[in-house]
Amino acid sequence: MKIHEYQAKELLKKFGVPIQDGIAIKDISKFNSAISQLQSRGVNQYAVKSQIHAGGRGKGKLFNPKNPGELILEGGVKFTTSIEKAREYAEKILGNLLVTHQTGPEGKIVKTLFIAEGLDYKKELYLGILLDRAVSKNVIMASTEGGVEIEKVAAETPEKILKVWIEPSIGLQVFQARELAFGLGLKGNAFKSFIPFIMKLYKAYEETDASLLEINPLIITNDDRVVALDAKMNFDDNALDRHPEIYAYRDLDEEAPLEIEASKYNLNYIKLDGNVGCMVNGAGLAMATMDIIKLAGGEPANFLDVGGGASSEAVENGFKIILSDPAVKAILINIFGGIVRCDRVAQGVIEASKKVNVNIPVVVRLEGTNAKEAAELLDNSGLNFLVAKSLKEAAEKVTLAIN
Repeated sequence: MKIHEYQAKELLKKFGVPIQDGIAIKDISKFNSAISQLQSRGVNQYAVKSQIHAGGRGKGKLFNPKNPGELILEGGVKFTTSIEKAREYAEKILGNLLVTHQTGPEGKIVKTLFIAEGLDYKKELYLGILLDRAVSKNVIMASTEGGVEIEKVAAETPEKILKVWIEPSIGLQVFQARELAFGLGLKGNAFKSFIPFIMKLYKAYEETDASLLEINPLIITNDDRVVALDAKMNFDDNALDRHPEIYAYRDLDEEAPLEIEASKYNLNYIKLDGNVGCMVNGAGLAMATMDIIKLAGGEPANFLDVGGGASSEAVENGFKIILSDPAVKAILINIFGGIVRCDRVAQGVIEASKKVNVNIPVVVRLEGTNAKEAAELLDNSGLNFLVAKSLKEAAEKVTLAIN
């Protein structure tokens, strides 16, 4: 699950991490109140920051959603010392369509603004924490190239990325924090400030069950304070039951409608750019199915894992969700009956097909427990399924069905 910058900063503040102060608003009528609160805290310069689940906001462009060709403003993050100018920026950003390199041309409507304190600083750094799956340890990545996409740094100047791996049994150690500070070239008070900063940041990452914590940029202010100017946090969905306060941050406006619908039935669904709908049980089998579709010359339209149990109800709901995507031109159902019985899956497919108007080819490959009975159910259903015996055959059939 992703959250907004202002929400991530609320969490980090609870762990004592120094952050850029600010107030989130969803309506321009709240602007004056936000400014008044910031002024009462001694703030006299302002950053107006759009809040969407995508990077590149500062370099993005704002368009009129009713007339996407009408450019309203360049840049979704603006700095000013003028309250009047801050209000002008807020009015041009809030409610308009922000297009960045991560949103794609369709962009996202800005429904929340973070009215923040403007900070003067002399240095931008990058800091990120995530799991390194290759070694099964958390890794802290740091770079002097703050404010730049870390992917670009990795591709062009990888030597500028520092990495420190954390032993899970002992956690982040002070000597590792000092190693990062030295590597970033910090000295004096900035060096001293960085040590507690990174220790608190890592604690926040672990205790919230985050899957990613990225500060870009991390700034060194003119008075040598270390402050998170931006903050991005993603969380392990499987751990959210332990963190109802974090789950409450979920913003459905930022999620794909079909992904929201799938979550209601505990289905794992991710929309992709192809035209072959995939329904599979088990993440590994889903990945293999998408790979073989591509090898057969097709393009998967989604990742849909109905789970190891794959009840007939789950299959029926999954079928409806796939068919809701107009880009889908054919469906491949690939179920291995281990825990689940294939005949139950087949029954779910049949029931869904009868309830939903299916006018595209459906290729079904069922293998495992009661596969024979499942094949008989499909054959006797009176519906026009294309039955395959192997995954290779299924991928070839679904690709041919589209072409």
